[in-house]
Amino acid sequence: MKYLVTGAAGFIGFHVSKNLLERGDEVVGLDNLNEYYDVGLKKARLNILMDYDRFKFAKLDLADRAPIEKLFKDEDFSRVINLAAQAGVRYSLENPHSYVDSNIVGFLNILEGCRHSHVEHLVYASSSSVYGANTKMPFSVHHNVDHPISLYAASKKANELMAHTYSHLYRLPTTGLRFFTVYGPWGRPDMALFLFTRAILAGEPIKVFNFGDMQRDFTYIDDIVRGVVRVCDRLPEGNPEWSGDDPDPGSSYAPYRLYNIGNNQPVQLMRYIEVLEKTLGKKAKKEFLPMQPGDVQRTYADVDDLIRDVGFKPSTPIEEGIKRFVEWYREYYKV
Repeated sequence: MKYLVTGAAGFIGFHVSKNLLERGDEVVGLDNLNEYYDVGLKKARLNILMDYDRFKFAKLDLADRAPIEKLFKDEDFSRVINLAAQAGVRYSLENPHSYVDSNIVGFLNILEGCRHSHVEHLVYASSSSVYGANTKMPFSVHHNVDHPISLYAASKKANELMAHTYSHLYRLPTTGLRFFTVYGPWGRPDMALFLFTRAILAGEPIKVFNFGDMQRDFTYIDDIVRGVVRVCDRLPEGNPEWSGDDPDPGSSYAPYRLYNIGNNQPVQLMRYIEVLEKTLGKKAKKEFLPMQPGDVQRTYADVDDLIRDVGFKPSTPIEEGIKRFVEWYREYYKV
């Protein structure tokens, strides 16, 4: 099959593209190589993908309507996996317009491309951030998520609403994936594990927000990839039991689904740091700080629907995942 994977030079997009290529699929990888973080890291990921004969790179910005339209017309994709986005909760406080350009305008261009070229399945990245002010645990796709607390979260909720509209109007099968704190080799430099590792090895203090009273459902990249690919292979259908009298947020009468992909096992931030210290063989200097605006104290994924529909549950323990990340980090940065 021919896939379009957007954000192919990004953390998750790189790993998903590599997985598809290794199983024999054809991949067109799209990325704008923006400077939100180290472009050298993005290019290093791309260089690995370029070694595959069935990979082609398209340097495009999702918000550029005409080139995206042309790409869809020229390539005739079977399926689309949209992983390109302006990421980061905290950055959305500094540069809100970039989130509208990439996550709203860009996503609309993807939806239109899928609609007009009759793509058989659009899978797209949402985020655990959509749960916002919710406190009922574990977070379920069947819970209402109308109270985002960052523009990033609001943009991801908007993606889910936009996708449903296209599933309703044009019968476009769409599946949204709410990722929970993804980590692992080739990860993003703005994420906690990367920041902590760099600082500890340099003998610099790490910033520990909410004075360490945080829990995250840390999910290893290989589990995320397996979930994405399995979901992509399963086309969503309308839920015959869906009712407008009591609407289920996680499904629809249209070919539309939402899934959490999380480890289903929240970990205290201080425990995460402790495992990293042990793996590095070095103690961290800690700077305890209050909660950051737009952040949440706790995340915890209900993955029952994922298990039921695609037969998969993330399971990599943090001890193993952190070990693999540190091995990659030391090799890549020659530390």
